[in-house]
Amino acid sequence: MSTDTHARSGVSGVDAFFRITERGSTLAREVRGGVVTFFTMAYIVVLNPIILSGVIDGSGTMIGGTTDLTKSKLLVAVGTAVIAGVMSILMGLVANFPIALAAGLGINGLITGMVLTHRAEKITFADLMGLVVIEGVIILVLVLTGFRKAVFKAIPAPLKVAISVGIGLFIAYIGVIDAGFARRPTTPGSVPSELGIGGSLDGWPTLVFVVGVFLIAMLLIRKVKGAILIGIVGATVLAMVLEAIFHIGGRVYDDKGALTNPSAWSLTVPKLPDSVTQTPDLGILGQFSLLGSFEKLGIVTAVMFVFSLLLADFFDTMGTVVAIGTEARLLDEDGNPPHTDRILVVDSVAAIAGGAGGVSSNTSYIESASGVEEGARTGLASVVTGVLFLLATFLAPLFAVVPSEAAAPALVIVGFLMMSQVTNIDWTEMEVALPAFLTIVLMPFTYNITVGIGAGFIAWVLVKIAKGHARQVHPLLWVVAGFFVVYFVKTPLESLFS
Repeated sequence: MSTDTHARSGVSGVDAFFRITERGSTLAREVRGGVVTFFTMAYIVVLNPIILSGVIDGSGTMIGGTTDLTKSKLLVAVGTAVIAGVMSILMGLVANFPIALAAGLGINGLITGMVLTHRAEKITFADLMGLVVIEGVIILVLVLTGFRKAVFKAIPAPLKVAISVGIGLFIAYIGVIDAGFARRPTTPGSVPSELGIGGSLDGWPTLVFVVGVFLIAMLLIRKVKGAILIGIVGATVLAMVLEAIFHIGGRVYDDKGALTNPSAWSLTVPKLPDSVTQTPDLGILGQFSLLGSFEKLGIVTAVMFVFSLLLADFFDTMGTVVAIGTEARLLDEDGNPPHTDRILVVDSVAAIAGGAGGVSSNTSYIESASGVEEGARTGLASVVTGVLFLLATFLAPLFAVVPSEAAAPALVIVGFLMMSQVTNIDWTEMEVALPAFLTIVLMPFTYNITVGIGAGFIAWVLVKIAKGHARQVHPLLWVVAGFFVVYFVKTPLESLFS
C-alpha cells in the first residue's frame, strides 16, 4: 500500500471516529480550533500557581509541601498542565465534544481563601483538595444516577439562551479586565471600575490588547481562516517587540499590596526565554487528604464548603456546555448537546482528578468557544488542546511567552459573537425577559457564572408563581431553586448551625 493510501485511510479513520465531515468540519479546522483554544486557556498554567502558591497553610508550608515559592509555583504549573491535558483528551475521545478542561477559576481562589481563613485550625491545601475529591465523587454519582442530566433537560429554552448570552458577556468582561483595559480604580471610594489607568488608556500592554481586538475583528470581517489564532500570534509578536525596545517588565506590588507600575504586563512578560524546555516535576500529584478537613474544620463547615463547590461545578459546566453547543450548532431542538451524559461524566471525573492532582477542581472552559469560532465541531479539537497542555509541561517557558494582553482579544471577540443570540429571547414577555435579564447581567456583575444561573432559576419560579402559572414549573426546577436559595445565604446558615 502506498504512503498516500495510508495517509488517506488514516484521515478517514480519524474523520469517522470524530464524525468530522458529518458535523460539517475539516481536519484542519479541528486542529486549528484546538490550537486556538489552548492559547486562550494557556494563561491558567501561569495564573493557577499565582492564586494557589505563596500562601502558607496550617502545616507551615505552601501548596506542594515546600517553603520555596519558585518550586511551589513550578509544581502547580506542571500539575495544572498535566491534569488539563489528560482531561481535555478524555473529553475529546469519550464525549467527542469541542470543549477543553482545566483548573476552575473561582474554585482555586475559594481554596486559598479557606486556607487563609482557617489556618489557625491547621488546615492544609491537601485537606481542602480532599474535599474537592469528595465533591467530584458526589457530582459523578449525580451524573450516573441521571439526576444531573435530568436537571440539564429541565432548564427552559429561554434560560438556556440567556445562560449562553450571559457567559458571552462574562468572558468579554474577563478579557477587558485581564488586559487592563478596564480595572479597579486606585482611588478608594470611587467607581467600581474605570477605563484603563485613571480613566485613560495608558501603557504599551493596553495598546497590544486594542491592536489584537481590531486585528481579529478585521480578519473575521474579511473571513480569513484562522483569524483568532492569527490575532493571538500577531499580538504576541507585537508584545515581544515592544518589550525588547522599552523593557516594560511585569507588574510590581509594594508590601501593602498596592500596584506600583500599573502600565506593566499583568501576568507574563513577553520575552524569549533562556531555554524553551524544562523537565517537569510531578511531585504535586496525589497530594490530598480525603477526610482531614472534617477533623480540623468540623462537619458543618466542611459540608458547606463541599456544597459551594458542588453548585459551582454543577451549574458552571451546564452553562458552559450550552454556550459551546450553541456556538457549534450541536444542540438538538430542545437545546441539549449530543452525548450529554458522557460530557457530564468526563467533567465529573475532572473534578476528582483536579483534587487528587493537588491543583483544584478541573472543569469545562468557556474559552473553548474561541476554538469553536475557528471551526471546531468535534472532540478532535479537545484532543489537540490536551496534547498541547501536555507539551506545555516540557515547553512551559515557550508557551509562557504569550501575555494575557495578547490572548484577551480572543475572549472579547468571542463574547461579542455569543451575545448575538440575545435576539432569540422574547423581551416583550415579562415571564421570560426578567429571569433572562438577571441571568445575563449577574454573571459579569458578580464575576460568577453560578450566581447568574441561580438568580435566573429563582426568578423563573417566582415569576411563574406571580403569574399564576406555578404548574408550568418543572418539578426539578423547584428543587434546584431551593438549593440556590441555600447557596446564596450559605454564610449566615453556616454561622447559625456552627
